[in-house]
Amino acid sequence: MNRTILIINLILTMPSLIQARQPFSINEYANFAKYASANDSLKQADALPKVVFMGNSITEGWVNMRPAFFTDNSFLGRGIGGQVSHQMLLRFQADVIDLNPEVVVILAGTNDIAQNSGPVTLDQIMNNITAMATLARGNGIKVALCSVLPAIAFPWFPDISPAPLIVKLNEQIQQYAQSNDLIYVDYYSAMVDDEGGLRVPEHTSSDDLVHPNPTGYKVMEEILLKSLKPLLE
Repeated sequence: MNRTILIINLILTMPSLIQARQPFSINEYANFAKYASANDSLKQADALPKVVFMGNSITEGWVNMRPAFFTDNSFLGRGIGGQVSHQMLLRFQADVIDLNPEVVVILAGTNDIAQNSGPVTLDQIMNNITAMATLARGNGIKVALCSVLPAIAFPWFPDISPAPLIVKLNEQIQQYAQSNDLIYVDYYSAMVDDEGGLRVPEHTSSDDLVHPNPTGYKVMEEILLKSLKPLLE
């Protein structure tokens, strides 16, 4: 009787076991499909951008909230919400290099620190960022590395205290940029409050704390345009 019950239990649980062992899909992990059609259309129309923005939801939200900034300047956003730097690195060829821009603007690290794909060290985050920069330069694309925006908390992972980690990561990004003759875009200094967070309500809302509001994006635009000027002349 006990053996019969065991067999029945195995049969009942088998579908969930099979589902749990489904093969990992790198295509889904990197989300290559999100911009594949749009990239193909740009290449076929020979309408390639001057600058591509690689990033996460901060970049994606920037395009959605301030579309004229991108269209007026021949900029192109390739941000995907929730992504960590490793996912960006995986799709860097398709979403940046294959579009042959003059410049790539890389804003990465927020979701790594939030542990969206699990625990990761600052050195590992930097390895992904420097790999993207190396790939770009190897393909004749100029690089602007952005500071991670300040954040005092991540509402989706409230147990993490990101502020000091962001400071340390930004120090590494700035040092790498300076040592390799790259542009460092310092959003952080202009947008941080006294506690190490994004300024509320000037640059974000009290129920967000991570994503800029329209005023915050305007501040970023002014800083970025000054930084990009020598690269686009």
